[in-house]
Amino acid sequence: MDIKGKSAVVTGGGSGLGAETGRALAAHGALVTVLDRNIEAGTAVATEIGGLFAPCDIADEESAKAALALSAERHGAPAVLVNCAGIGGASRIVGRDGPMALSDFERIIRVNLVGTFNMLRLAAASMSVTTPDQNGNRGVIISTASVAAFDGQIGQAAYSASKGGITAMTLPAARELSRFGIRVVTLAPGLFATPLLLELPEDVQAGLAASIPYPPRLGAPADFAKLVLSVIDNDYLNGEVIRIDGALRLPPK
Repeated sequence: MDIKGKSAVVTGGGSGLGAETGRALAAHGALVTVLDRNIEAGTAVATEIGGLFAPCDIADEESAKAALALSAERHGAPAVLVNCAGIGGASRIVGRDGPMALSDFERIIRVNLVGTFNMLRLAAASMSVTTPDQNGNRGVIISTASVAAFDGQIGQAAYSASKGGITAMTLPAARELSRFGIRVVTLAPGLFATPLLLELPEDVQAGLAASIPYPPRLGAPADFAKLVLSVIDNDYLNGEVIRIDGALRLPPK
Protein backbone atom coordinates (compact mmCIF):
# COMPACT_ATOMS: atom_id res chain seq x y z
CA MET A 1 0.00 0.00 0.00
CA ASP A 2 1.27 3.41 -0.92
CA ILE A 3 1.09 5.63 2.18
CA LYS A 4 1.82 8.94 0.52
CA GLY A 5 -0.92 11.39 1.45
CA LYS A 6 -2.66 8.85 3.69
CA SER A 7 -3.43 9.15 7.39
CA ALA A 8 -1.20 7.18 9.77
CA VAL A 9 -1.68 6.97 13.54
CA VAL A 10 1.18 5.94 15.83
CA THR A 11 0.54 5.20 19.49
CA GLY A 12 3.44 5.71 21.87
CA GLY A 13 4.78 8.09 19.24
CA GLY A 14 6.49 10.42 21.69
CA SER A 15 9.60 8.30 22.14
CA GLY A 16 11.51 5.17 21.19
CA LEU A 17 10.10 2.88 18.52
CA GLY A 18 6.98 4.99 18.09
CA ALA A 19 8.84 8.25 17.54
CA GLU A 20 11.14 6.74 14.93
CA THR A 21 8.18 5.08 13.22
CA GLY A 22 6.40 8.42 13.04
CA ARG A 23 9.48 10.02 11.51
CA ALA A 24 9.77 7.26 8.89
CA LEU A 25 6.09 7.44 7.95
CA ALA A 26 6.23 11.22 7.61
CA ALA A 27 9.39 10.98 5.49
CA HIS A 28 7.45 8.74 3.09
CA GLY A 29 4.62 11.21 2.74
CA ALA A 30 2.11 9.97 5.32
CA LEU A 31 -0.01 12.38 7.35
CA VAL A 32 1.05 11.31 10.82
CA THR A 33 -0.82 11.68 14.09
CA VAL A 34 1.30 11.04 17.17
CA LEU A 35 -0.58 9.61 20.15
CA ASP A 36 1.01 9.59 23.58
CA ARG A 37 0.23 10.18 27.25
CA ASN A 38 3.31 12.39 27.48
CA ILE A 39 2.07 15.67 26.05
CA GLU A 40 5.48 17.35 25.93
CA ALA A 41 7.25 14.46 24.20
CA GLY A 42 4.39 13.76 21.80
CA THR A 43 4.04 17.40 20.82
CA ALA A 44 7.79 17.66 20.19
CA VAL A 45 7.80 14.70 17.79
CA ALA A 46 4.66 15.86 16.00
CA THR A 47 6.13 19.34 15.54
CA GLU A 48 9.41 17.89 14.27
CA ILE A 49 7.72 15.81 11.55
CA GLY A 50 4.99 18.27 10.64
CA GLY A 51 2.31 16.02 12.06
CA LEU A 52 -0.50 16.26 14.58
CA PHE A 53 -0.37 15.39 18.28
CA ALA A 54 -3.30 13.91 20.18
CA PRO A 55 -3.09 13.03 23.87
CA CYS A 56 -4.23 9.47 24.45
CA ASP A 57 -4.47 6.76 27.07
CA ILE A 58 -4.81 3.73 24.82
CA ALA A 59 -6.53 1.64 27.51
CA ASP A 60 -9.26 4.24 28.03
CA GLU A 61 -12.14 3.99 25.56
CA GLU A 62 -13.14 7.64 25.56
CA SER A 63 -9.54 8.88 25.39
CA ALA A 64 -8.84 6.64 22.39
CA LYS A 65 -12.05 7.69 20.62
CA ALA A 66 -11.24 11.37 21.16
CA ALA A 67 -7.69 10.98 19.84
CA LEU A 68 -8.83 9.17 16.70
CA ALA A 69 -11.60 11.71 16.14
CA LEU A 70 -9.07 14.54 16.33
CA SER A 71 -6.82 12.72 13.86
CA ALA A 72 -9.72 12.05 11.48
CA GLU A 73 -10.81 15.68 11.62
CA ARG A 74 -7.39 16.80 10.39
CA HIS A 75 -6.15 13.90 8.28
CA GLY A 76 -9.17 11.72 7.53
CA ALA A 77 -9.78 8.13 8.59
CA PRO A 78 -6.58 6.20 9.24
CA ALA A 79 -5.11 4.00 6.56
CA VAL A 80 -2.36 2.90 8.96
CA LEU A 81 -2.31 2.25 12.70
CA VAL A 82 0.96 1.37 14.39
CA ASN A 83 0.56 0.32 18.02
CA CYS A 84 3.81 1.09 19.84
CA ALA A 85 2.46 2.23 23.21
CA GLY A 86 3.09 -0.10 26.11
CA ILE A 87 4.68 -0.55 29.51
CA GLY A 88 7.14 -2.94 31.08
CA GLY A 89 7.45 -4.31 34.58
CA ALA A 90 9.12 -7.25 36.25
CA SER A 91 7.83 -9.13 39.26
CA ARG A 92 8.15 -12.73 40.36
CA ILE A 93 4.95 -14.70 40.76
CA VAL A 94 6.09 -15.59 44.26
CA GLY A 95 8.69 -13.25 45.70
CA ARG A 96 10.21 -12.49 49.07
CA ASP A 97 7.04 -10.72 50.17
CA GLY A 98 4.65 -13.37 48.92
CA PRO A 99 2.57 -13.62 45.74
CA MET A 100 2.74 -10.97 43.06
CA ALA A 101 0.13 -8.25 43.52
CA LEU A 102 -2.81 -8.99 41.24
CA SER A 103 -3.10 -5.27 40.51
CA ASP A 104 0.41 -5.29 39.00
CA PHE A 105 -0.57 -8.10 36.63
CA GLU A 106 -3.83 -6.40 35.71
CA ARG A 107 -2.13 -3.06 35.03
CA ILE A 108 0.29 -4.52 32.48
CA ILE A 109 -2.41 -6.58 30.79
CA ARG A 110 -4.71 -3.57 30.63
CA VAL A 111 -2.19 -1.24 29.00
CA ASN A 112 -0.40 -3.63 26.67
CA LEU A 113 -3.12 -6.05 25.63
CA VAL A 114 -6.43 -4.31 26.27
CA GLY A 115 -4.97 -1.00 25.07
CA THR A 116 -3.70 -2.54 21.84
CA PHE A 117 -7.06 -4.20 21.18
CA ASN A 118 -8.89 -0.97 21.98
CA MET A 119 -6.94 0.93 19.33
CA LEU A 120 -7.20 -1.93 16.84
CA ARG A 121 -10.99 -2.19 17.07
CA LEU A 122 -11.58 1.56 16.84
CA ALA A 123 -9.16 2.10 13.95
CA ALA A 124 -10.54 -0.94 12.09
CA ALA A 125 -14.08 0.42 12.38
CA SER A 126 -12.97 3.70 10.80
CA MET A 127 -10.96 1.97 8.08
CA SER A 128 -13.80 -0.38 7.18
CA VAL A 129 -16.02 2.35 5.73
CA THR A 130 -13.36 4.13 3.67
CA THR A 131 -12.92 3.79 -0.09
CA PRO A 132 -10.41 1.04 -0.93
CA ASP A 133 -7.47 1.65 -3.24
CA GLN A 134 -7.15 0.05 -6.67
CA ASN A 135 -5.97 -3.19 -5.07
CA GLY A 136 -8.80 -3.39 -2.55
CA ASN A 137 -6.71 -2.21 0.40
CA ARG A 138 -8.37 -0.10 3.05
CA GLY A 139 -5.67 -0.20 5.68
CA VAL A 140 -3.06 -1.99 7.73
CA ILE A 141 -2.76 -2.37 11.48
CA ILE A 142 0.66 -3.14 12.93
CA SER A 143 1.00 -3.98 16.62
CA THR A 144 4.06 -4.41 18.79
CA ALA A 145 4.60 -7.56 20.82
CA SER A 146 8.01 -8.74 22.05
CA VAL A 147 10.25 -11.78 21.90
CA ALA A 148 9.16 -12.18 25.53
CA ALA A 149 5.88 -13.49 24.11
CA PHE A 150 7.82 -16.62 23.10
CA ASP A 151 10.74 -16.89 25.52
CA GLY A 152 9.78 -14.80 28.51
CA GLN A 153 12.19 -14.66 31.39
CA ILE A 154 11.72 -15.18 35.10
CA GLY A 155 9.81 -12.20 36.43
CA GLN A 156 8.10 -11.51 33.10
CA ALA A 157 4.89 -13.50 33.56
CA ALA A 158 2.66 -10.42 33.26
CA TYR A 159 4.65 -8.79 30.45
CA SER A 160 4.94 -12.03 28.49
CA ALA A 161 1.22 -12.71 28.92
CA SER A 162 0.35 -9.25 27.63
CA LYS A 163 2.59 -9.58 24.58
CA GLY A 164 1.56 -13.19 24.01
CA GLY A 165 -2.03 -12.02 23.88
CA ILE A 166 -1.16 -9.56 21.13
CA THR A 167 0.49 -12.30 19.08
CA ALA A 168 -2.45 -14.66 19.63
CA MET A 169 -5.07 -12.21 18.39
CA THR A 170 -3.12 -11.32 15.23
CA LEU A 171 -4.38 -14.17 13.04
CA PRO A 172 -8.05 -14.10 14.08
CA ALA A 173 -8.09 -10.32 13.67
CA ALA A 174 -6.51 -10.61 10.22
CA ARG A 175 -9.00 -13.27 9.20
CA GLU A 176 -11.98 -11.26 10.42
CA LEU A 177 -10.88 -7.93 8.94
CA SER A 178 -9.87 -9.39 5.57
CA ARG A 179 -13.39 -8.84 4.23
CA PHE A 180 -12.76 -5.11 4.58
CA GLY A 181 -9.34 -5.19 2.94
CA ILE A 182 -7.59 -4.52 6.26
CA ARG A 183 -4.36 -6.35 7.06
CA VAL A 184 -3.14 -7.12 10.59
CA VAL A 185 0.51 -7.83 11.38
CA THR A 186 2.46 -7.93 14.64
CA LEU A 187 6.15 -7.22 15.14
CA ALA A 188 8.06 -8.82 18.00
CA PRO A 189 11.24 -6.84 18.74
CA GLY A 190 14.13 -8.15 20.79
CA LEU A 191 16.59 -5.95 22.66
CA PHE A 192 16.27 -2.42 21.30
CA ALA A 193 17.97 0.83 22.24
CA THR A 194 14.84 2.41 23.67
CA PRO A 195 14.91 5.09 26.38
CA LEU A 196 14.24 2.54 29.13
CA LEU A 197 17.10 0.27 28.11
CA LEU A 198 19.48 3.17 27.54
CA GLU A 199 19.09 4.10 31.20
CA LEU A 200 21.07 0.97 32.10
CA PRO A 201 24.84 1.26 32.75
CA GLU A 202 26.97 1.08 29.61
CA ASP A 203 28.59 -2.19 30.67
CA VAL A 204 25.17 -3.77 31.08
CA GLN A 205 24.14 -2.53 27.63
CA ALA A 206 27.33 -3.95 26.15
CA GLY A 207 26.65 -7.31 27.79
CA LEU A 208 23.14 -7.42 26.39
CA ALA A 209 24.39 -6.51 22.91
CA ALA A 210 27.00 -9.27 23.06
CA SER A 211 24.28 -11.85 23.69
CA ILE A 212 22.73 -11.18 20.27
CA PRO A 213 24.04 -13.59 17.60
CA TYR A 214 24.10 -11.20 14.64
CA PRO A 215 24.43 -8.36 14.36
CA PRO A 216 25.88 -8.22 17.91
CA ARG A 217 24.31 -4.89 18.83
CA LEU A 218 21.13 -3.53 20.27
CA GLY A 219 18.40 -2.97 17.75
CA ALA A 220 18.00 0.62 16.63
CA PRO A 221 14.53 2.19 16.48
CA ALA A 222 15.27 2.82 12.78
CA ASP A 223 15.49 -0.96 12.26
CA PHE A 224 11.97 -1.29 13.61
CA ALA A 225 10.68 1.62 11.54
CA LYS A 226 12.12 0.09 8.36
CA LEU A 227 10.21 -3.10 9.02
CA VAL A 228 7.01 -1.14 9.57
CA LEU A 229 7.45 0.47 6.16
CA SER A 230 8.11 -2.94 4.57
CA VAL A 231 4.96 -4.41 6.07
CA ILE A 232 2.87 -1.50 4.82
CA ASP A 233 4.40 -1.76 1.35
CA ASN A 234 3.96 -5.53 0.95
CA ASP A 235 0.27 -6.29 0.52
CA TYR A 236 0.84 -10.04 0.90
CA LEU A 237 2.04 -9.77 4.49
CA ASN A 238 -0.96 -10.49 6.66
CA GLY A 239 -1.86 -12.39 9.82
CA GLU A 240 1.79 -12.85 10.71
CA VAL A 241 4.00 -12.22 13.74
CA ILE A 242 7.51 -11.20 12.71
CA ARG A 243 10.44 -11.39 15.11
CA ILE A 244 13.07 -8.68 14.69
CA ASP A 245 15.80 -9.68 17.11
CA GLY A 246 19.11 -10.62 15.45
CA ALA A 247 18.35 -14.33 16.17
CA LEU A 248 18.22 -13.66 19.91
CA ARG A 249 16.58 -16.23 22.19
CA LEU A 250 16.19 -15.04 25.76
CA PRO A 251 17.63 -17.22 28.55
CA PRO A 252 15.53 -17.99 31.65
CA LYS A 253 17.00 -14.99 33.47
